[in-house]
Amino acid sequence: MTPRPGGGGAASGRVDLAGLGFTDGADLLVRRALAGLPPGGRLHVSGRHPELRVHLGAWCRGAGHRLEDPEPDPGGSGAPPSDAAVAVVVKGRRDDDRWFGAVRAGSAHGVVDRPPGSWGLAARGALIEAGGPEVHFDVNEREVVWADAVARMYAHAASRQWDPATAVDWSSAAGLDPEIETAVVQLMTYLVENEQAALIVPARFLGRIHPHFREVVQLLSVQVADEARHMEVFNRRALLHRDRLGTSSAGGRASLLTLVEETDFSMASFLLSVLGEGSFVDLLAFLHTYAPDPVTRRIAWLAMQDERRHVAFGVAHLQRQAEQDPALLGRLRGAIERRHDALADTAGLNDDVFASLVVLAAGEWTPAAIAAGGERVRRLQHAMDDGRRRRLVRLGFPLDEAAELSALHTRNFM
Repeated sequence: MTPRPGGGGAASGRVDLAGLGFTDGADLLVRRALAGLPPGGRLHVSGRHPELRVHLGAWCRGAGHRLEDPEPDPGGSGAPPSDAAVAVVVKGRRDDDRWFGAVRAGSAHGVVDRPPGSWGLAARGALIEAGGPEVHFDVNEREVVWADAVARMYAHAASRQWDPATAVDWSSAAGLDPEIETAVVQLMTYLVENEQAALIVPARFLGRIHPHFREVVQLLSVQVADEARHMEVFNRRALLHRDRLGTSSAGGRASLLTLVEETDFSMASFLLSVLGEGSFVDLLAFLHTYAPDPVTRRIAWLAMQDERRHVAFGVAHLQRQAEQDPALLGRLRGAIERRHDALADTAGLNDDVFASLVVLAAGEWTPAAIAAGGERVRRLQHAMDDGRRRRLVRLGFPLDEAAELSALHTRNFM
């Protein structure tokens, strides 16, 4: 290291570490000696540990100080005295975010528009030592992921976690009429399939979102946990009195695949949360109303509360993004149209699922009851359409366009 002048009268100090190394606590003595010096002060460090100079340099980089060679012996005698300094530590200004190459990863109390890859996995607001690796996160723009209420949403989501083993009284599911039980099993099979897709979509983005937006990552992580619980309780209810599940339609799987294959975060959030899960809230409310047993009613209610949070975040961050980027609405429309075209040749909602909804809404096997059940399912579909329209209007679509786009949504509900 190139020798530097003594700093023109800068305060200085000296510490002798003897044989102590940094793996044994030498940093404690160096910190203590530096504490008495002002920023820019010079601490002459001496010691006999063979790796002292290397470890001292690494410690200085992390602590925000600068390491220099000691000044040459002015007498020119050649052999250094036994207590000669190994190096000089120039005390840094920890309140200066760019002292000796360190940078601060924004503020601990706010987010920047586009955090750089050089911030890597550092905590937001941390002082980052220079020279670390760059990490690429392709979802790294505030306007794409952020919602002003995301911290509050995360706190609410974390406080509303529930345990499937204790939140549901599984012993309360008395045996139903076999045909009614078949309808419940079919609906649970359908719900498990859809919730698997709803888990995969946010999970695929967790490693792509810059950790600077940690509240978003935390909220999506809870969302993944929500979907895992939903899968568990729906599957458990399906197998409560039977040893096999219902049917899975090719059209339903094709519809869900279009969600899983979406690579753009905004488009995926729009299709899944704003449209799909929004419709699922209405479906779960329907199941809660017409459930034939307490267990089905309870798990529908619990899942519905979780799904409402998912929808709220999807709407909130896309609404904010649309305000910043008017071109977003055109891209959202394009996403709906592409998905509609991709599914144009599929059958849509599983016929067994539709029939099961009618059976539960009917409550009994009479022509009048079945007719009433069918009418209730049609009202459910109208409610789903109305909800989609309202959410599309909140994002900024005109009423007529919102109605047109809602009509293009997949017949598979999700």
